[in-house]
Amino acid sequence: MSSVRLSVFASEKATAKEAANDIKNKYGNHEIDDCDVIVAVGGDGFMLDVLRSHMTAGKPIYGINRGTIGFMMNDASIDGLIERIGDTEATMIHPLEMKATTIEGKTETAMAINEVSLFRETRQSARVRISVNGKVRMDSLTCDGVLLATPAGSTAYNLSAHGPILPISAQMLALTPISAFRPRRWRGAILPHDAVVVFEALESEKRPVSAVADNQEVRDVVKVEVRESRDIAMTLLFDRGQSLDERILREQFDY
Repeated sequence: MSSVRLSVFASEKATAKEAANDIKNKYGNHEIDDCDVIVAVGGDGFMLDVLRSHMTAGKPIYGINRGTIGFMMNDASIDGLIERIGDTEATMIHPLEMKATTIEGKTETAMAINEVSLFRETRQSARVRISVNGKVRMDSLTCDGVLLATPAGSTAYNLSAHGPILPISAQMLALTPISAFRPRRWRGAILPHDAVVVFEALESEKRPVSAVADNQEVRDVVKVEVRESRDIAMTLLFDRGQSLDERILREQFDY
């Protein structure tokens, strides 16, 4: 029995379940309250699910890749797992809190590790007003959507939308348009981490908009407030030399 107590979770993928069973048989498995480290076996999407489900547990999370990309995960091997966990590099991240108000007046909240995005729901482009810390900065953005990304999420959808890559230690957020039509040349902004960003859907009946916190969707929104939650800190563990800082740096040199 290992001196490091693990709590093991696996995605629905067969290879992930098989690896998780091997880990449990070899190293044991404990409840969250009794573990030292949470082990997530799967892909990046599953890691986001585990982070959201256990973001207040106060336990570090070590990912083992059984997905496609595995940007937030470690090597697929489970050999020497305890020794590897003992020699990891830790990265602390903070989530975004989304508060979305719908056309019907209902308010829903959700947490995001990577980004909060607004998307048009129909063939009609969205029109969005953007305020930062109570001041309108963009009176009307006509677009397919717009997103606010954390440093951890800056290499995900934000990068695909041509947003900036942020160092993981940067106390910043990336505000990035998605297929902006007007103003056509606006490429977004880099904001301080404590900025409170409010998105207002204009002409929401004609141009319905949905808000998505990672993969949690709220449809037909009229107002979305997003801020970083500094009260919640999550720790990700990476094998030595493979930290999230290193991976983000590599993304900027295309290798």
